[in-house]
Amino acid sequence: MAMTPSFFNNRSRDIIFDPLFSFDPFKDFSFPSSSLVPRKNSAFINTRIDWKETPEAHVFKADLPGIKKEEVKVEIEDDRVLQIRGERSVEKEDKNDTWHRVERSSGKFLRRFKLPENAKIDQIKAGMENGVLTVTVPKEEVKKADAKKTVEISG
Repeated sequence: MAMTPSFFNNRSRDIIFDPLFSFDPFKDFSFPSSSLVPRKNSAFINTRIDWKETPEAHVFKADLPGIKKEEVKVEIEDDRVLQIRGERSVEKEDKNDTWHRVERSSGKFLRRFKLPENAKIDQIKAGMENGVLTVTVPKEEVKKADAKKTVEISG
């Protein structure tokens, strides 16, 4: 069975079709001016955050290397929106330094998450260790409906 779609007409049977493949036409080009200037629109701005739900809580984890806990704010706004924001400053430059490449990002980040109804907003805890921010939002116990309920018959 061929791994290529039929629209290739078997002319390129060695090519495997990957719908998630992204072609970068500029991948092999060198742009010296862009690699030496810190970019404000960097990946740091789009900080990745994991959100998992355990039986007891919603847990958010963000990798924030090089950021001090004083540079991060965790807030609840509009009653149920968890907001995580911060900023990494650009390193101070010395006029005598020669930069060959700048890849570490700097700038501000802001992420917001709508918390579910079972979140205990008043008991949220946050901690930062080894560049990882962990926000724990405890959950209220959801009352389960009785498996069987008798309905009165009127009439």
